Amino acid sequence: MVNLQCSPDLRMFLCAIYAPVCTEYGRMTSPCRRLCLQAKSDCYQLMDMFGVSWPEEMDCNRFPDCDEPYPRPVDLLSSSDTAESPISVQRDYGFWCPRELKIEPELGYSFMGVRDCSPPCPNMYFTREELTFARYFIGVVSIVCLSATLFTFLTFLIDVSRFRYPERPIIFYAVCYMMVSLVFFLGFLLEDRVSCNAASPGRFRASTVTQGSHNKVCTLLFMVLYFFTMAGSVWWVILTITWFLAAVPKWGSEAIEKKALLFHACAWGVPGVLTVTLLAMNKIEGDSVSGVCFVGLYNLTALRWFLLAPLGLDVVVGVVLLLAGIAALNRVRMEIPLEKENQEKLVKFMIRIGVFSILYLVPLLTVIACYFYESSYRTIWETTWVQEKCRDYHIPCPYKVSYPNCVKSI
Repeated sequence: MVNLQCSPDLRMFLCAIYAPVCTEYGRMTSPCRRLCLQAKSDCYQLMDMFGVSWPEEMDCNRFPDCDEPYPRPVDLLSSSDTAESPISVQRDYGFWCPRELKIEPELGYSFMGVRDCSPPCPNMYFTREELTFARYFIGVVSIVCLSATLFTFLTFLIDVSRFRYPERPIIFYAVCYMMVSLVFFLGFLLEDRVSCNAASPGRFRASTVTQGSHNKVCTLLFMVLYFFTMAGSVWWVILTITWFLAAVPKWGSEAIEKKALLFHACAWGVPGVLTVTLLAMNKIEGDSVSGVCFVGLYNLTALRWFLLAPLGLDVVVGVVLLLAGIAALNRVRMEIPLEKENQEKLVKFMIRIGVFSILYLVPLLTVIACYFYESSYRTIWETTWVQEKCRDYHIPCPYKVSYPNCVKSI
């Protein structure tokens, strides 16, 4: 009937029923009875010809009498015609999970606060060229690190007596990062086969990031990587403790070695508790950049409490003990007269401590700074990504994207 154009008012009347205009106050207004009667009168003869009755839901008695005809001509203008209208009602609807990123409810996935949803693979924030470069860069660095730490450990095995306390924690520190580099090397070889779920075009599912512990290989990679990352940072603190005990109260190797059981309990126990806690909380997430599984990649709470907090605490405690030990050794060198040979040995020992500490702290502080930066800007990155992809995924676009020093209206 619309195509036959039986009434000039029919299209306007149907639009007012099935696609009503929302006023600036959020109310929907029904079409006027006068408009209904006019459309019914114009089309009655054509409807009678085809044996079609006027639908019950369009009964004109259901609609109100209007002083002003509704819908008004201004209500039917296109968006380009109303761009200069002084009244503009826009709002954010939050993140709606696209159908392509939906996950079965029993897996317990979540993304941007929405349950049964998962981030897309490949990574949301990088191009394929950037991801390829990052993957090979991580692979090369992991091989170098694996070679260096393995050489240190093998050197220790050849002559165990050479590495006594207070230097012994360096060996366990090297073992920890040997395992970390090994996991990243495995991630380089596996690419995204473990960190991402395969796409399912038949079910309109895109490739998404692996979450939780249902993927056994992903869970194993996470356990090894997180456990030894935290253990390495704890062994750094223990190393500064042993140096402090040797420098300030002047403990000998034998006295420090008597505390070895306590050192091992802390170094392996604390990371073990944190790892089990994360497993119980189901906070494992795949990293489509490196191919491994870790924590805090998409969950800000996990990032802050299970990465930033323990690593930051380890750095603060370690630096305080390190500076106290170096200050004590320097005071010994300045106040107590030593033979020239002993004086040179003490200076060399202080230099070795300083060089090793710098080589450890600079990369670690860089990583912590990156975590802080990511924690501060993650929400902006996610909102910007939604803004860029909302039309592709057919979900509501954000009204505003906030930046640190400005508000950008989209």
